Amino acid sequence: MTASTTNDQVGTGTAEEIAGDRVGAIETRGIEPVPDEERHGHASQMFWTWFAANISILGLPLGATLVAFRGLNIWQAILVAVIGSVGSFALVGVLSLAGKKGGAPALTLSRAVFGQRGNAGPTLISWLSRVGWETISTTTAAYALLALFQWIFGWHQNTVLTVISLLVFIGCTLLISGLGHATIMWINKWATVVFGVLNLIVMGFLVATVDWDKVLGVHAGPVSSVVAGVGFIAAGTGIGWANAGADYARYLPRSIPGGRLVTASAFGAGIPLVLLISLGSLLSAGDSTLASASDPVAAINGMLPSWMAVPYLIAAFGGLLMSNHLSTYSAGLTMLTLGLRVRRHWAVTVDVVLMFLGGIYFMLIAKDFYGPFSTFLTLLAVPISAWVGVILVDSARGRGYDSKALMDTSRTSRYWYHGGFHLPAVAAWAAAIVMGLLFTEASTSADDVWFAGPWAHTWLGDNGLGWAISMAVGALVYAVFGRRPSLAPPDAPDASAREAAGSGR
Repeated sequence: MTASTTNDQVGTGTAEEIAGDRVGAIETRGIEPVPDEERHGHASQMFWTWFAANISILGLPLGATLVAFRGLNIWQAILVAVIGSVGSFALVGVLSLAGKKGGAPALTLSRAVFGQRGNAGPTLISWLSRVGWETISTTTAAYALLALFQWIFGWHQNTVLTVISLLVFIGCTLLISGLGHATIMWINKWATVVFGVLNLIVMGFLVATVDWDKVLGVHAGPVSSVVAGVGFIAAGTGIGWANAGADYARYLPRSIPGGRLVTASAFGAGIPLVLLISLGSLLSAGDSTLASASDPVAAINGMLPSWMAVPYLIAAFGGLLMSNHLSTYSAGLTMLTLGLRVRRHWAVTVDVVLMFLGGIYFMLIAKDFYGPFSTFLTLLAVPISAWVGVILVDSARGRGYDSKALMDTSRTSRYWYHGGFHLPAVAAWAAAIVMGLLFTEASTSADDVWFAGPWAHTWLGDNGLGWAISMAVGALVYAVFGRRPSLAPPDAPDASAREAAGSGR
C-alpha cells in the first residue's frame, strides 16, 4: 500500500477496531470498502432506513402543493404520489446496488467513475447539498421544540431558548450519527414504529378536518400537470437521497439479490410518502393555506385540536430527527471522501457544528431563511442529477470496483486515468449541468430572480424539470462517449487491466 493510500485512510480504524459493527459502539470504519467477511444484514434494513427517513409530518406540504399550485384533483394527486415517490426511491435502490457490490460509500465509489481528481466536483456538490438540507431540518425541528416548550412550560422564544433548542436537536443527531451504521440501522426500525404510530394518530385527526365536498368537487387537471407533478414529487423525495443509497447498503452481503434492495427501498419510502402526500392533497383541496405556509409546522398545528399539540410536535421533532441523522452520517462520509483526515465520528462532529452555526444564523440573524436557502439547494439538484445520470450508465455496464485503487489517491492508482480525471465522465457531467441550467430558474419571488436559463420559461422549465434534463443528458453523453469499464476482478487487477483503466476503458 502506498503512502498516499495510508494517508487517505487516516482515522478509518485498524482491522482489529473494525471487526465489529455493533449497536451502541462507535463505528470506526471510515470510507474504506467493507470486506466480505464483515458483511452482514438483510435487504429489509433498506425498508426501515427509507421508511424512517420519510415519516416526517412535513411530507404534507408536498401534497398540498399538488392541489393548490398544480391544479390536480385528489385521484391525480394520489397517482402522482405513487409514481413520484415509489419510482424515485426505486432509483435510490438501484444506485445502492453499487454499495453492496463495492462495499464503500456512494461518493467514494464515484472515484472509479470520475477519477481521483475528477470526483472532487460531484463530492463537493453532494456535501453542500447534505449540509444545506440538514440545516433546514435542524431549524425546523428547533421551531417545533420551541413550540413544545411554550405549550408545556409557557416559555416564549428568546435567544437562550433558541440556542438550547438547536443544541438538543443537534445533540440527538450527533449521538445517533456519531455512533454509526449499526446504531442507525437499529434506531431506524424502532423509531419508525414509535414515530410512525404518532404520525398515524396525528393524520387521523387531520383527516377529520377535510372538507369532502370541496375535495370531490375539484376538477381534474391536464395531463401535463400530472407529468410535472411526478417530477416535482420525485425531486422533493428520492432524488435528494440518490447519492446516499450506497452508504447504507455497503455492509450488506453481496449475495443479497439486487431486486430485494430496490423493492425494499421503493416501498420503505413509498408507504409513508404516499400516505402523507395524499393527506396533504386532501387538506389543500379545502384550504390552500398549508401549501403557501412559510412555517409548515405551525400551519399543521393550527389544524389540530389544541390538546393534540404535544403529540404532534413530538412526532414532527422525531420525524425530522430520523431524516437528519441519516443525512449527517452520509455528510460525514462525504467529507472523508473530500480528503478530511480525521476519524469518521469527528467528521460527523464537524458537520453538526456547521449545522449549529447555520441554525444560529438563520434563526437569530437572517430575516429570511427558507426562500433564499431553498432556492440555493434547488440549484444544487441539477449537478446532483447529472451525477446520477452518469453513475446509472456506468453501473449498467457492469462496473467492478478495486478496493485498493479506490483508497489510493496518488498517480499510481488504477483510477488516476488522465491527470486524475476520467474525461468522458467529467465531460458528461459538465455538459449535463449546462443543459439542466438552461431550463432552470432560481428565484424566491417574481421580483427576486437569482438565475434564469434561456429556456427556463418553456414547459419543461416552468415545471421545474431542469434536474430531469440534466440526468438524461448526463446518461446520454456518457453512454455515447464513455467506454465500458474494465470487468477485472475487484481487489486483484492485473497489469493489463490497470493499463486498460488508465486509458479510459
